[in-house]
Amino acid sequence: MEATDSKLALKLLVVLSRTMHAVTEQVKADIKTHQLNPSEFGVLELLYHKGDTPLQQIGDKILLTSGSVTYVVDKLENRGLLARKSCPTDRRVTFGTLTEEGQALMEETFPKHEAFLTDLFSDLTVSEKEQLIDQLKRIGYRADNYTHSEKA
Repeated sequence: MEATDSKLALKLLVVLSRTMHAVTEQVKADIKTHQLNPSEFGVLELLYHKGDTPLQQIGDKILLTSGSVTYVVDKLENRGLLARKSCPTDRRVTFGTLTEEGQALMEETFPKHEAFLTDLFSDLTVSEKEQLIDQLKRIGYRADNYTHSEKA
């Protein structure tokens, strides 16, 4: 018996949700081994890969509210991993920047995290990963632009 498109859509939601939950829990556990929480790691990873970033842009890039960004930045600053730096051309802008300690931490922990992710997704070939990335982007784009009046 062939599954209908609507039944497959429902099954896809369940499988996608369960997979995302399982992956998220493993990622949280891995990040915790580095004495960080996911938000802290996200901010440090952004600065590690993108360099100094306006605090106002961090939330959009790693999906945090502005209040959460302030809280996380404060915590990282208190731990000596991040510093605030004023923009020389616009007094309204403050950048987040890694301190030497933050840079050293990321140089030590990020390769381990990357190896963990490589292992976690090792059941997929490179081609399958590329296809899945494309498919998930298409689903995300559709969801981001979906209006409920489309099917009314």
